Amino acid sequence: MKKIQTILIALAVILSVGTIHAQTPAEWEQMKSDLTFYMVNDNGRNGYYDQKTIAETMGVMAETVEPECVVAVGDVHHFNGVASVNDPLWMTNFEQVYSHPELMLDWLPVLGNHEYRGNTQACLDYAQVSRRWAMPARYYTKVLEDNGVTVRIVMLDTSPMIEKYRRNSTTYPDAYKQDYQAQLQWLDSVLTNAKEDWVVCFGHHPIYAETPKSQSERTDLQNRLLPVLKKHAKVVDIYACGHIHNFQHLKMKNDPIDYVVNSSASLSRKVRPVEGTVFCSPESGFSVFSASKAALTIYMVNKEGKVLHTVTKNKQ
Repeated sequence: MKKIQTILIALAVILSVGTIHAQTPAEWEQMKSDLTFYMVNDNGRNGYYDQKTIAETMGVMAETVEPECVVAVGDVHHFNGVASVNDPLWMTNFEQVYSHPELMLDWLPVLGNHEYRGNTQACLDYAQVSRRWAMPARYYTKVLEDNGVTVRIVMLDTSPMIEKYRRNSTTYPDAYKQDYQAQLQWLDSVLTNAKEDWVVCFGHHPIYAETPKSQSERTDLQNRLLPVLKKHAKVVDIYACGHIHNFQHLKMKNDPIDYVVNSSASLSRKVRPVEGTVFCSPESGFSVFSASKAALTIYMVNKEGKVLHTVTKNKQ
């Protein structure tokens, strides 16, 4: 029976890949709504692999969809983070790669596990160097608003919630120093008071996903972060993350939250469907969030600017 279910899921995933293929400005125009923004992650590879190609696609597409900002969900710097605000990686991983004029807007980052291998404070301090690196804290919230539509984005620092990082102080020297329980209390307070049209929580690590990475990563987040999100399931629309280097959209039984994995914006990996999989793809790329009063849509876009899958939340 399980084998049949797996085959059916795989067939559904294959069929869903061809639903939309936006690749021209006229087609990209259809993605634009009252409020639009980008999501990227796992992108810092000195412009190599697909990073520069995707950066150029993001810039050209931005001329049409006009994003408000770029949400950067960790691992902007492979492999050992940065040493300081003067580290050359700021130029080769970020400034010189995302050089298109339309990408000169606010970038809202969170830390990934690779940032935790280096100087995490430098990632915060770089906000004093770069006009577009808008990172006020390790975790924070911001309300995006345009044309009367509001989206609250909640930016989470997930590495300190995972024991494998906390216990390895040699490789991840700052992880065990962070009070993740205080962060969860803060998150509970933010979600309790959220009144916006849409609420999206972003973190580097997945709660649910197909991945060869340690199961303990997801188990720790399921035990620590997930209860807070489920407590506010009527408020939280989407939990979106990176880390796995492929596109995934999962829906779990009796859970109204959509779980989204955004692919690497440089080097992607293989993926297969698992329990809860609605869609998955091994392509590299980025995502476009598009919001109106009636709907919030995520467009998963590959390096060629083709939309592979959409995730849509509608107001009841």
